[in-house]
Amino acid sequence: MGFRKMYHNYLKNNLFMRLLLLFSMITVVTIISFSYFMYHSMSQAAINRELEIQKKAMANVNQYLGSKYDSAQSILFGLYRDSSLSAGVSFMLQHPFQEYVQHSLEQYNLGGNSMWNDGLQYFKNQVEDDEDIRNLLLYSADQQTLYVLGHNRQLKIVPTNRARSYIPEVMALESKGVELPNVWVREAAGQWDNNLYAIRTPISDKQTLKNIGQQTVYFSTDGIWKVLGNDKDELKGTILVLSPDGGVLFDSSDQYVGKPYPYMAQINAMYDNSGTNQSDYMMKLTQSKGNFSVIGIIPQKELEASSRRIGSTILMISAICIFFAILIPFLVVMSVAKRTNQIIRFTRKVKQGDLSVRIPDVREDELGQISRSFNEMVEELNLYIDRVYKANIKQKHTELTALQARVNPHFLYNTLEVIRMRAISQGAHDVGEMIYSLSALFRSFVQQKKMYTLKDELEACRLYLELFQIRYKDKFTYSMEWDRKLGAIRVMKMSLQPVIENYIVHGLRSESTDNELHIRVKQVEDFLHVQIEDNGNGITPERLKELEVFFLAEESEGESFGLRSIHQRVKLLYGSEYGVKLQSEPGKGTIVDIWLPMDGGQEVYDV
Repeated sequence: MGFRKMYHNYLKNNLFMRLLLLFSMITVVTIISFSYFMYHSMSQAAINRELEIQKKAMANVNQYLGSKYDSAQSILFGLYRDSSLSAGVSFMLQHPFQEYVQHSLEQYNLGGNSMWNDGLQYFKNQVEDDEDIRNLLLYSADQQTLYVLGHNRQLKIVPTNRARSYIPEVMALESKGVELPNVWVREAAGQWDNNLYAIRTPISDKQTLKNIGQQTVYFSTDGIWKVLGNDKDELKGTILVLSPDGGVLFDSSDQYVGKPYPYMAQINAMYDNSGTNQSDYMMKLTQSKGNFSVIGIIPQKELEASSRRIGSTILMISAICIFFAILIPFLVVMSVAKRTNQIIRFTRKVKQGDLSVRIPDVREDELGQISRSFNEMVEELNLYIDRVYKANIKQKHTELTALQARVNPHFLYNTLEVIRMRAISQGAHDVGEMIYSLSALFRSFVQQKKMYTLKDELEACRLYLELFQIRYKDKFTYSMEWDRKLGAIRVMKMSLQPVIENYIVHGLRSESTDNELHIRVKQVEDFLHVQIEDNGNGITPERLKELEVFFLAEESEGESFGLRSIHQRVKLLYGSEYGVKLQSEPGKGTIVDIWLPMDGGQEVYDV
């Protein structure tokens, strides 16, 4: 029901709206289709980019750990290249440490090399030269003793008797390359940093090739973070380094470091280089040299988040394109529709009798030509009815002039009577003042002005009130409240003064000393509201009803001039919404409201 109503209201009889709707639908479908294909291709490109970034980071980690494995092996290779160092270290690992010290001192006193000092110094230098080494441990299989070197250059000697420690059994196990530090060895060395990985290498006697101990190097994973530094901000997912038994040597998420990896079965099920499952993208690099694996895992939801960001960007761009693709044709179509509706609107105004309208369209297109033809038609119509129309206007002005001509004698006779009574009752000492006011008042009435304003009418009222204030001295006061900005508004001549005269004749209580008259003028929306309030005798309800009927009746010839004449003149000049309204209560006074147009009836005066 709603769609049918909308169709009848906006589409059925609106050609422009149908064209705009059709164009909009085609535009929206085209942009949405293009956006979908763009989103699909860009999402796949983003996923490939994320995978390439992770592959690069994994390769860097794999290369770095391989170099650290070589570094641990090169320590022993350097030892084997120096026979003196090799002999000293071999003696230290096959004899008690006290004998090694004593033997070294004897060799030194005999003028030989200090094998003890040079051997330990060699390993200390290796620890200091590589900032990633946290500890270097030497284990003597014959003496079951662990020598621990750290960056503080101090040597810690830990006895590891098989009866009191598991370290001999641990050292007897075959090394599998890069691995997690053993907990018993950690305890003996006092090293509990969790971000470490160990590389264990057998030590053999150079002369007999017999295995005499183990070298274990603890490397910090800080070096791996440095390798990932350039790609860290762009890297998605997690990079793991796993030992052969599933221990987590490094975890970029810090979730499983130093623990067995719980999903090792899935990792072993993958191909050596890459693989995926339904929820994650996983890749695997295996380093045979150090026997460790580098695993890259990107959760599906993180890649989807990247796709969502791309989708949001494409959606926003598409929305902007759709907006402008609809807005620009809409503005063009609405401009044409506005001009068409303007022609229709002006045609209706002519139909209602307004022949002064002209379509302000100077363009040279089809609508402009229609507008000019319309204007020419209205001009011809105006010429045809001009004589009849002007004849009616002249008739109205004749009637107004006749009404206004009756005002002056009526006012003149009343004023002269006042002056006569004043001269008889009190003498002639203030007659001159009254005659002056009277002459000014006559001048304002007799003078023919092209434009008669509210200020002129209020000045005439003031002069009239001044005359009667002299007559009713100490018995009558008046006030005027009006905004001087309203003074230039054009009003009908003699539109207020008869109301004041009506009060003086019928409402003023001559026996009282508190007679008051208030004139207030203000703007109320598009109306000029003049309110004249007095505290005189007032009007009975019955008489008030009679006056309301009296206002509606036609004025007969010879009838006295008063409120009805003002009411009829106002309605004749300005229209039925303007005129005079009365409010009164016996003994309390009367309020006369006069409603005039704010534009002063400009059209009437310009006819």
